[in-house]
Amino acid sequence: MELFLIKGGQLILSLSLLIVLHELGHFIPAKLFKTRVEKFYLFFDVKFSLFKKKIGETVYGIGWLPLGGYVKISGMIDESMDTEQMAQPAQPWEFRAKPTWQRLIIMLGGVTVNLILGFLIYMMVMFVWGKTVIINDNLEYGLAPTPTTASLGFAVGDKISSVDGLALDDVMDINKWLFLRDVSTVDVVRADGTNASISIPEDFGKQLFAAGEMIPFVPYIPAVIDRVVVGSSAEAAGLLVNDQIVGIDGTAINPWHPTTPPPVQVSNAFKQRQAEMIVVQISRNNIISEIEIPVAMGDTLGIYYKGTFPKAITHTYDAGQSIEEGFNYGYWTLYDYIAQFKFVFTKKGASQLGGFATIGSLFPSKWNWRVFWERTALISIILAFMNVLPIPALDGGHVVFLTYEMLTGRKPHQKVLEYAQMAGLILLLGLFVFANGNDIYRFILS
Repeated sequence: MELFLIKGGQLILSLSLLIVLHELGHFIPAKLFKTRVEKFYLFFDVKFSLFKKKIGETVYGIGWLPLGGYVKISGMIDESMDTEQMAQPAQPWEFRAKPTWQRLIIMLGGVTVNLILGFLIYMMVMFVWGKTVIINDNLEYGLAPTPTTASLGFAVGDKISSVDGLALDDVMDINKWLFLRDVSTVDVVRADGTNASISIPEDFGKQLFAAGEMIPFVPYIPAVIDRVVVGSSAEAAGLLVNDQIVGIDGTAINPWHPTTPPPVQVSNAFKQRQAEMIVVQISRNNIISEIEIPVAMGDTLGIYYKGTFPKAITHTYDAGQSIEEGFNYGYWTLYDYIAQFKFVFTKKGASQLGGFATIGSLFPSKWNWRVFWERTALISIILAFMNVLPIPALDGGHVVFLTYEMLTGRKPHQKVLEYAQMAGLILLLGLFVFANGNDIYRFILS
């Protein structure tokens, strides 16, 4: 329950902040252009409000349905579908009476605020906390490639020296580069110290996605023995320091796994054994051999491993550097999100869509302000991109009709706008149900 409250609290705080600022992005230019704003709401007030107060000509309130927020602008077809107002003659204070360029600025205000906010938060994060990265020097055993990545020529123990001639600040960014960006060549240093240059095919990101390998590389942490417990089953069987366990009972230890590195795989296999005698495959002085170990149920194997997850270092920045670094981070965050958006239109990608539970999972189980702001910046950039999509009922849908009006000099017929808005609302509701349904389905299967 505590975990749910912490994650849920961060999600609600983050979304509330982003929704209010997004709606301010519409509200402020509307007021500047002397357009009447009838309502300004955080969350939706279906049937009733949790709070509302009228100040001037605008009712400010908080609804009970936390699916977003809205500003109701006079003389505009929006979520309220107020067709009665639209049937009356246009008034000077209404949205529809304003010049096209003013209406366009009003509609683009929300996404503009979300985009700028995301960049500003990243700049703030860089200034306050810096950027945490993993460098090659801290990768004791190099990287382990997925099977698809290995098929190009990558090998266990490789360290990335450059991507298209560019040295990576954080070597784990290789995953973003291979999966989402256009990469031609990756230069690596092999475990034996030799260098190699590997060509990357143009559609490699699609190959990784089809194989379900969205993380092409993970730090390699081999199951190399660091210490054998005196009197343990491992000592009795003859296991030695520097032995590397490569298999148990004929099942090879996979050098690549995003959540269970080799030491964890050994531990899991040992706990799940079905007999009191296990056969351990080890590599000793590059020679593979098998050792039978009699172990009573409930006993431990009695070994400790070398190597841990690589330690990260933190780059710190002054004010000027934070602006540059935060802008670059925001740019690539937006770029990568747009790049991966194409996968949504595949069967596999659609099945991975998520709703509130998926968004909530972005936040940590313990309150962490740095992570909170990083996730808020990410969601803000995502909201900016999603809202500008040319879908009726979204800001981008209104922009499409306004662009048409600017190019042709003719306003779309009122009925066209009404039907488009209704179709967009139905589409968005369907996507909402589908995405949250995926969350429920995954929860049931977990």
